Amino acid sequence: MARRSIPVLKQLLTSSSTPTLRRSVTYMPRPGDGAPRPVTLIPGDGIGPLVTNAVEQVMEAMHAPVYFEKYDIHGDMMRVPSEVIDSIKKNKVCLKGGLATPMGGGVSSLNVQLRKELDLYASLVNCFNLQGLPTRHENVDIVVIRENTEGEYAGLEHEVVPGVVESLKVITKFCSERIAKYAFEYAYLNNRKKVTAVHKANIMKLADGLFLESCREVATKYPGIKYNEIIVDNCCMQLVSKPEQFDVMVTPNLYGNLVANTAAGIAGGTGVMPGGNVGADHAIFEQGASAGNVGNDKLLEQKTANPVALLLSSAMMLRHLQFPSFADRLETAVKRVISESHYRTKDLGGTSTTQEVVDAVIGALD
Repeated sequence: MARRSIPVLKQLLTSSSTPTLRRSVTYMPRPGDGAPRPVTLIPGDGIGPLVTNAVEQVMEAMHAPVYFEKYDIHGDMMRVPSEVIDSIKKNKVCLKGGLATPMGGGVSSLNVQLRKELDLYASLVNCFNLQGLPTRHENVDIVVIRENTEGEYAGLEHEVVPGVVESLKVITKFCSERIAKYAFEYAYLNNRKKVTAVHKANIMKLADGLFLESCREVATKYPGIKYNEIIVDNCCMQLVSKPEQFDVMVTPNLYGNLVANTAAGIAGGTGVMPGGNVGADHAIFEQGASAGNVGNDKLLEQKTANPVALLLSSAMMLRHLQFPSFADRLETAVKRVISESHYRTKDLGGTSTTQEVVDAVIGALD
């Protein structure tokens, strides 16, 4: 019996030393889910075409299941062309570079036009530390969710008499409730623990008071998520002194713009923070923080714009399109390039060009 068992033992030892490949099932697609999706692409102004081209190159290298319908529009146009709106409505998803907004004059912001036309009521910016990128604060991982259609950005201004201008801030219960609900749903679905409402209700008792009242009502429906409130000026001070205390922040329109850019600066700069604007039916993904979103002529001339923010925003887009494995591959490659610190643009302390960063990301793809 002992002699007969020797070959069996050898076989067992041999088979146990040979590694077996095991793959877990993470996503069960419906038939047709793998079909390439059309995405509207707006390169925009300034560095926009440079960084959107970076995304196109990486998507092609990954063989990502998307293809782009590109439209050449610019911030100095009076309106967003109807064919662009139709394309976004058809495709449901858009990737956008920065659009310049003229200062003063009669030309309104095309960014605001897009948000209103498509009812993209929620702006989301994720501000977090990237491994290998030194910052003043550690453990920063803040999501700023900003109401995107009313408030000071409603654009309701008029001159009462010469030299006196009135600008109306509009806050409605409907919009306040739906942005609060979106913030709590985001926290619940992404395993976040706390939602902080940012306000100035001590001064604007009716407008910001209505916003706070709406947030409080929605908070009662999510007992598992901690809820607190903070006045916007104290919020800015707390952000720069102890940002790790914040998790998800929900804000009216103007405050959210200020808070998101401040948080982005704390976590590594606007060049690395992803974001997007989403509504019930459509979504536009772009660089998260808006400060300098079209760059300057020198960046464009030297081709040294940072593509990281838009690459990470395009990963958010892939996840939104239910292509999580492609999103994970892209995010992992970008974070690897940042952590290895061989290829960084000037805003991150390096000397690389946009193309060198793109080539490094493509090389880091698994």
